[in-house]
Amino acid sequence: MTAFKELGLEEALLQGIAALGFETPTPVQELVIPTALQTNEDLIALAQTGTGKTAAFGLPLLQRIDPAEKNVQALILCPTRELCVQVAKDLESYSQYAHHYKVVAVYGGASIETQVRKIKAGAQIIVATPGRLVDLLVRQVARLDKVSRIVLDEADEMLNMGFKDAVDMILEAVENRQSIWLFSATMPREVRAIASTYMRNPLELNVGQHNQINADIEHQYFVCHSADRYAALKRIVDATPGIYGLVFCRTRSDTKEIAEQMIRDGYNADALHGDLVQSDRDRVMQRFRERNLQLLIATDVAARGIDVSDISHVINYGLPDEIEVYTHRSGRTGRAGRKGISISIITPKFEEKIRQIERRTKSTFAKMTIPTGYEVCESQLFHIIQNIHDQEVQHAEIEPFLPRVYEALKDLSKEELIKRFASVEFNRFLSYYRNAPDINLRGSGKDRKNSRNDQAGSNGSMQRLFVNIGLMDGINKKDFLQLLIREFRVPKPAIGGIDIKKSYMHFDIEHTFSRDVRRGLEEFDINGRRVKVNEAKPMPEKFDKKAKDKKFGGKKAQGRKKAY
Repeated sequence: MTAFKELGLEEALLQGIAALGFETPTPVQELVIPTALQTNEDLIALAQTGTGKTAAFGLPLLQRIDPAEKNVQALILCPTRELCVQVAKDLESYSQYAHHYKVVAVYGGASIETQVRKIKAGAQIIVATPGRLVDLLVRQVARLDKVSRIVLDEADEMLNMGFKDAVDMILEAVENRQSIWLFSATMPREVRAIASTYMRNPLELNVGQHNQINADIEHQYFVCHSADRYAALKRIVDATPGIYGLVFCRTRSDTKEIAEQMIRDGYNADALHGDLVQSDRDRVMQRFRERNLQLLIATDVAARGIDVSDISHVINYGLPDEIEVYTHRSGRTGRAGRKGISISIITPKFEEKIRQIERRTKSTFAKMTIPTGYEVCESQLFHIIQNIHDQEVQHAEIEPFLPRVYEALKDLSKEELIKRFASVEFNRFLSYYRNAPDINLRGSGKDRKNSRNDQAGSNGSMQRLFVNIGLMDGINKKDFLQLLIREFRVPKPAIGGIDIKKSYMHFDIEHTFSRDVRRGLEEFDINGRRVKVNEAKPMPEKFDKKAKDKKFGGKKAQGRKKAY
């Protein structure tokens, strides 16, 4: 097994990476570092996300900086602010025992005046997003005539984000460069064009096969109806106590919506997307790195630069359009020799896309069943028990309180104590998931609908309730439905029709939930009037048929002119 000291790195850098816990180089580091230390030729390194590319170019770049020269000697271009900040921090960490290199990160969303001052103070390495660096070039602040080496990090993503013109302008400005190091997960036509225009007979270093996925990642997928995807996400998370993961959404609006829903539902989650100002992005990332957030909901672009080695799960809230994007997403877990799980929540029409990813990446996806309410409660219960078993006891601090504790609990047996301690958190999940329906797709849509109705409660019977509030009180169907789901924890399949009139309403609900809903609603006051809920008799079938005939043009309405 190769050691870092065998790659030609100087002792001070070896100390820095040892302090970070790095013991042996990854394949891309083992391949790139010796070459980058020994040659001035242009390099192209193809490697997937999560393979250690930053150290692969960062360590040799630092070693080739002249500490006595105060001009900008190296330039690193990154596609996003997060990646830019992360790369700059990594370079500082690698060189903590070496020379005091001046590394400056420049990116949009932060004060350009502050960045200008730092560059003028003597930057030796600039880590930049293309757009902000172009601004600095236009202002004639960043002088790049002494730059020897340029690194294009995640070049494919930079071009995907529309930075081609900016990259062209920057490469033309660095006219005295010795070499370009291009790192990319893929080599689309646009990246090849940059290589052929600006690079001279580059050495191409390919780590692994195209679209090859980390062998330490287990791939799973769950199939459900589109309307059940959020419920499926919650069940997967609830059935995985201790999950520390990334949830990927396709759009900013999806990211915001899912994050807001999860926060409202009590999950320790937050969002990362392009609409956040830099201070908010930094705050969210800091909380996630410190594990004060359990789940980070992100878009693909915003997730660039998330360099957290112990992410346990990546969850795809729907599959991305490009297989390369799936590879990038899944590569956020299973890092640094750890095992990881990549989960996809899809609708039936995307199962063929799963087959395509399997073929292209030579990986295997396991089709899983969405956990039932019973399985979620079981997982949570035994997680609670394990936590109690492993809990560290502060003997000296708790000792003075124990006599009163023993006195308060003396009438409980050992078995009763265990039940009650376990029930503290267990009851919350039990109340929510009791009688929860199976949301896995089984058979045809019609069969599935019948199955869900059968599983809505203990016997599937519905009860109609009458409430003395209506449209005049500002009540609408959508808000009332959300009230039942979020405030009273009623599963959507257990809610039937909702009919709201001007001054009253009635709705159908599975009888298991009716008592709690009645009590809860009667605690509300609307416009100074106490809400009252009564059981309403179902509308006679005969009356229903007459109404339907009249509304939709049955026998009673055949002679009338249509209104459309």
